[in-house]
Amino acid sequence: MTEDRVAVLHFASAPVRGGAEEHMLTLLQRLDRARYRPLLAAHPGLLELLRGDLPEEVAAFPVELQSPRDLAGARRFMRVLREQRVALVHSHMFQASRVASPLAWAAGVRAIIETPHVREHWRKGWLKGSFAIDRLVGRLVTRYIAVSNANAEYLVNEKRLPRRKVVVVRNGIPLERFDPRQGTPPGMRQRAGLEHDAPVVAVLARLEPQKGHRVLLDAWPAVLGTFPRARLVCVGEGALRSELETQAARLGISAAVIFAGYQANVADWLALADFTVLPSFFEGLPLAAVESLAARRPVIATAVDGTTEVVIHEETGLLVPAGATAPLTSAICRLLGAPEFAKKLGLAGRRMVERDFSESRQVAETEAVYEAALGRGGGSLTTAAAETSFASGETLSGGGAN
Repeated sequence: MTEDRVAVLHFASAPVRGGAEEHMLTLLQRLDRARYRPLLAAHPGLLELLRGDLPEEVAAFPVELQSPRDLAGARRFMRVLREQRVALVHSHMFQASRVASPLAWAAGVRAIIETPHVREHWRKGWLKGSFAIDRLVGRLVTRYIAVSNANAEYLVNEKRLPRRKVVVVRNGIPLERFDPRQGTPPGMRQRAGLEHDAPVVAVLARLEPQKGHRVLLDAWPAVLGTFPRARLVCVGEGALRSELETQAARLGISAAVIFAGYQANVADWLALADFTVLPSFFEGLPLAAVESLAARRPVIATAVDGTTEVVIHEETGLLVPAGATAPLTSAICRLLGAPEFAKKLGLAGRRMVERDFSESRQVAETEAVYEAALGRGGGSLTTAAAETSFASGETLSGGGAN
């Protein structure tokens, strides 16, 4: 290792582990150690969830910094910047960037990166809905990394952030973890309470309003009317668990729905499933869909944001409108009743993931963004990231800030 490695601090303010955190973890694991010294500052709850997956050489600092009023967290964050001689801060989600980016600027950090990850569906009102704060903080941000073309369009056309700062780097996954030839681990069906020949539909998502579990449960009685042995397996944890269990009981489908909780061995659960469902109301670019396709499991998903860049209708899965029960029921029944069609979709999905969504591609393109932001030699966006940079504005409609 050389002494002139760049200290890169990743920052996440939320205490949950979801797609954004997996994206961040990939970078912490895979950034070139000859050029970068990756560090992590995060909520103590998230650090606990990441324990065991962080490389030993990545120094992790517990920092509670969720609003500008968290003065103790701000002091702690500034101390980390100074003591670790941080040259680049990379925040994940705007809620993290709105506090970390001004602090990084005040500390003289050379480059400030923000990955927003999702369209902020909840932003309402004259202040939050105007994105004025985002544009103010954006004056300090060197580059925005959008995880999909849809995410980039949102940043430029709705938030009105400078298009010259926005670069698309799609999420990637470690393909070797999702061997499509993998079988279900011995005894897993029995431990999960599944009959040996029951069709299994899985949803891999946090139990939060964004992910649309309520709509999926409402659709399930009609699915059982046609396929009474079908079972729905919900892999993930979240604030809605108790409410969703109550909903399943009210609908009389508790025996056909399994809440498996958080599971680290996602590939095993994909091996168990015939296909997956992602009924979200909004997404950035869903890793759950990419992982499902990597395992040759087609995806039924809502046609929102970057999801449509992964789930191609009748090519790698089926798309349905968000919040609509009947089309979701119809799509699930279609794949349950046509296993050969489902297999065809899964095969096409695996080929697409191999081509477009590798972990190595994500890391290489992110490193190119870092180099350009730092103004270092070799930092021009000559990788595939450059092809989806919106500096020219040619692929986006509408105006953006200059």
